Amino acid sequence: MTTDDLHTRRTYEVRHRTEYGYDDYVTASYGRACLRPRDTPHQQVHSSRMEILPAADTLSEHVDFFGNFSHYFEVRTRHTELKVEKSSIVEVEWPRVDVTHLDRWTVEQAATALHTDPSVDNVTRSLYLLPSALVEIGEAVRSYADRILRADRPLGEALEALTHSIHEEIRYEQGATTVSTTLAEVLDSRAGVCQDFAHLAVGCLRHVGIPARYVSGYLETSPPPGRPKLEGSDASHAWCSVVLPGGEWVDLDPTNDHFADSRYVVTAWGRDFRDVSPMKGVIFTESRSSTLNVAVDVTRVR
Repeated sequence: MTTDDLHTRRTYEVRHRTEYGYDDYVTASYGRACLRPRDTPHQQVHSSRMEILPAADTLSEHVDFFGNFSHYFEVRTRHTELKVEKSSIVEVEWPRVDVTHLDRWTVEQAATALHTDPSVDNVTRSLYLLPSALVEIGEAVRSYADRILRADRPLGEALEALTHSIHEEIRYEQGATTVSTTLAEVLDSRAGVCQDFAHLAVGCLRHVGIPARYVSGYLETSPPPGRPKLEGSDASHAWCSVVLPGGEWVDLDPTNDHFADSRYVVTAWGRDFRDVSPMKGVIFTESRSSTLNVAVDVTRVR
């Protein structure tokens, strides 16, 4: 596959299935889901459907503060299994990032320009520039950022270097972190998952004065050569998006060491993972143990 192929228009069916199992009855379940992809300049959602079993007694949808779709549901039927499935048809076409164009600014020049840029409103600027619950900008993050995002470094080169450095220096290891692991702990252990890679990139950019947000979504994957793609073998993904002078956003994925392309489907964005958690909620039960199974399929339709 050539680089050009990665930026052609694609249509995907995205299915995200979450199944909970309990060893005793749940008498009531109250949940919040952030699973519906959103329309963006590079993405159009043609359809989206949610199914909950047992059937939800209450199901509503609203747009949150960040512009993401959020579903609230209540299941008051006694159950030992809860299944939530979201199916969407999404058309995607990401443009190629022109690194030379980005190199018109240095890191410092971009940060200075963004400070008063009329195309970036004050709320957005502050929202994605200040530290957040899971993106604390402590000494470890500042030291890491200062080494890569030097003030006089061309911006495009700096973004590529940040993406590559996190990919090379932080080991991808499932189970190495939790949803509450701090960036200082990630840098100390040098291990994490896509959530941690994205948080670190966001923290570094915020430290040097460039607003950055956490993006959740999906990435089309391919099976090993000669093997079929297994059902449910994809997964949720996370990456970083940074705003440029003029208001354009560029998405970079340190987990895979490249800018986003037409394999990427955006679900939501916010300050960090807590703003865009796919599923969260409260249950009433005497159950002492539970199981969780998540299966994702990103299937190219055309």
